[in-house]
Amino acid sequence: MTERKRLFFDIETSPNIGFFWSAGYKLQIGYENIITERAIICICFKWEGEKKVHALHWDVRKQCDKRILIKFIRIASEADEIIGHNGDRYDLPWLRTRCLLHGIEMFPDYTSVDTLKISKSRFRFNSNRLDYIGQYLGLGGKIKTEYSLWKNIVLNKCLKSLDKMIQYCQRDVRLLEKVYQRLAKYAPHKVHYGVLAGHARTTCPECGNSHVRSHQIRVTAAGYKRIRLQCLDHKCGRYFTIPESAFKQK
Repeated sequence: MTERKRLFFDIETSPNIGFFWSAGYKLQIGYENIITERAIICICFKWEGEKKVHALHWDVRKQCDKRILIKFIRIASEADEIIGHNGDRYDLPWLRTRCLLHGIEMFPDYTSVDTLKISKSRFRFNSNRLDYIGQYLGLGGKIKTEYSLWKNIVLNKCLKSLDKMIQYCQRDVRLLEKVYQRLAKYAPHKVHYGVLAGHARTTCPECGNSHVRSHQIRVTAAGYKRIRLQCLDHKCGRYFTIPESAFKQK
């Protein structure tokens, strides 16, 4: 099997702290009311195929995320793909914004896979939350948390609460990988791992296996023929399409 450098990750963040004179709905609180900017409390991640979920977290007393960002950006730069749930709209913009503040260089873009986008575009779940999808598929759910957990970490600098949040984040990463494994076969590939390993385009883009079979010829609106293939590895079985010209060169 072709080696894949696929990185699953999740972040937990702190809220802004600020002045406001009343609480309720439909209120506008301007940025000038912010006393302390929000930051990243912890980043948890694991490589596909490994058991360990790694955790990077801020110093609960200093509450600065620069050190963990430097470490994680270096790790993320080694990945062929990074996978998150709502990662494209939440986690990655958060990382980019905090790195900008600290002057940390990071890639302008990554080959990212967002399981939230897959769930919305390919399925019709009652909810697209990771917790619901995990339970729906019999994979388990997230650890239950309360608002007080964030208050204890940010305001009371509680190490015990920080440990609980790290466990919560690590559980999310494990669940993310399981959900990805169930959903990914219905989404287009972002990386052709067969080609990345030096094999032909007709090999499986997921595992690099050369034993594939053709299922059908598809013709685009522009008149181009594409061949739908399936990997014959019983552990993989992924479908993929390639241009007819590449198939003839096989």
